Amino acid sequence: SPATGRRSPTNEVSVTTSTSRSTEPSGVRRSLAHILPILSWAPRYERRDVRSDLAAGLTIGAMLVPQGMAYALLAGLPPEIGLYASIVPVLIYAVFGTSRQLAVGPVAIVSLMTASALAPLFDQGSAGYVSAAALLALMVGAVHLLLGVGRLGFVVNFLSHSVLVGFTAAAAIIIGFSQVKHVLGITVPRQEHFYETVHEVWLAAGEANRATVIVGVASIGLLLAMKRWARRAPGALVLVVTSIAAVHLFDLEARGVKTVGDIPSSLPAFGLPDLGADTFGSLVTAAFVITLVGFMESIAVAKVYARRHRYELDANQELVGLGMANVASGLFGGYPVTGGFSRTAVNDTAGARTPVASIVTALVVLLTVVFLTPLFSALPQAALGAIIIVAVVNLVDVKEMRHIAHVKRSDLVGLIVAFTATLTLGIELGILVAVVASMLVVFARMSRPHSAHLGRIPDTTSYRNVERFPEATTLDGIQVVRIDAAVSFVNANHIKRLCLDEAERIDVEPRVLILDCSGINDIDATGIEALDEIVTELDESPVTLHLCDVKGPVRDVLRRSDLWDRLDGRIHATVHQAVSTIGGRDEPPRSLRSAGIDERDARREHTHA
Repeated sequence: SPATGRRSPTNEVSVTTSTSRSTEPSGVRRSLAHILPILSWAPRYERRDVRSDLAAGLTIGAMLVPQGMAYALLAGLPPEIGLYASIVPVLIYAVFGTSRQLAVGPVAIVSLMTASALAPLFDQGSAGYVSAAALLALMVGAVHLLLGVGRLGFVVNFLSHSVLVGFTAAAAIIIGFSQVKHVLGITVPRQEHFYETVHEVWLAAGEANRATVIVGVASIGLLLAMKRWARRAPGALVLVVTSIAAVHLFDLEARGVKTVGDIPSSLPAFGLPDLGADTFGSLVTAAFVITLVGFMESIAVAKVYARRHRYELDANQELVGLGMANVASGLFGGYPVTGGFSRTAVNDTAGARTPVASIVTALVVLLTVVFLTPLFSALPQAALGAIIIVAVVNLVDVKEMRHIAHVKRSDLVGLIVAFTATLTLGIELGILVAVVASMLVVFARMSRPHSAHLGRIPDTTSYRNVERFPEATTLDGIQVVRIDAAVSFVNANHIKRLCLDEAERIDVEPRVLILDCSGINDIDATGIEALDEIVTELDESPVTLHLCDVKGPVRDVLRRSDLWDRLDGRIHATVHQAVSTIGGRDEPPRSLRSAGIDERDARREHTHA
């Protein structure tokens, strides 16, 4: 101890342990920990974390059992499939994942997308449907692993935040409305589009079962009440127990209330899904879309709690962790899984410190499958529908929509397109249209980049946008323009037209157009061609083009294109240096390197020296 000068027993143990392991290369340990993140935290697991992780694991386990069954029904699967997807995949993620709070398992959006992908191929609940769900989980896992091992996590950036908010809101509405039939106790044929489902529910609403409606409405009311006044209590579990008791007490099955029926007590069996290549081919697009949406949902919530608890989150390793979890789900009779918003929030609130909480959760679900499934046979489907409806209410994030509109109004385009396309075209087409729309918005912004006319701030050497700084002064005959974007095929013609138009407005000596390149961080072949044409046209006119503040990557391209030599003597380090040199107040620099213009001008600098 620094205060006492004595070594503590803990320090002595640490030194001894380190010495005894010195024969093992540290690089090997780091490599293994990178592949298996559990090796980075398990050896340092502290006894004081046991109580917190145990409490969090029990809480999420109690929450996941009813949610897993509810989401399985949403996916068109038997309720036990949701339980199977909540055991081995959760354990596997605890080994391979890097988030300490992320609660992995069945979630609403992925369940809906699973149903959307499988419904055209098989009858819901059939053996083929169940096998296809497991195959889809394997495919989703493979895509995750491909992206993670290939360090291709950037692919998920094609789905912008605003698009994800719009898609999630539309999916939440579809999910919630899909459960209305369970709350009303009516039979509605599955439809491909949301508006068709609304029409069918409207036609069948008159046949609603009164007892089922009472159970459904009361279930929603109970969940909302507990969510407001008893946040820490496992509301879904309380509802399950209460609704099962009500079914037995009031003989609700005789009154037409549908229950989940018998649930097998057997453990999930290991094996490959028995399906042909045709099914595989039909699910490829769905696997990519589910991976994209599922990982975006997972990584978004995982980052929140990683920042809150101050630890590093490896996005590519997260892809591997979720990929392994989905492969395990497919091999053990489950369906696609990912990290969920609500359960992760509860997991953190309940005190989860490490993935041990997830291990406890998986054990709770496992024990439930082995010993308690007979108790769930009388669980009303209306109660499960209520669990889903209440769970997805917060996915319609009106507050975030307002925030996006306030911060960047143009981002509403992607949000609205994603929302509308998902509601009208369906989940898969909706997300694809949203991605395309998001990219088109980006290209539209790039095609007309921001530019500014610069003037000098009095008594300084700084040049700023004259629209934002009216006090900035300009010189007659010298026009300074700044481009704030990479010059590429998307905007090359626009920038060329902008420069030539600005040059035409200069009608007094010395007739100079200075292009401030400080905002240009890259230029492609089309951009070089456009710049070459600008130089050529201006060289044939009374106006002279000068460049300043050219960044290294752009300088490299200019040199390879010979434009650097053509502009010799017309390239400057800063706007102020350019204006001073052109105005005759400063002499041209003796060395381009010492002036900060050309880092490769060492020979010339040495000669002048």
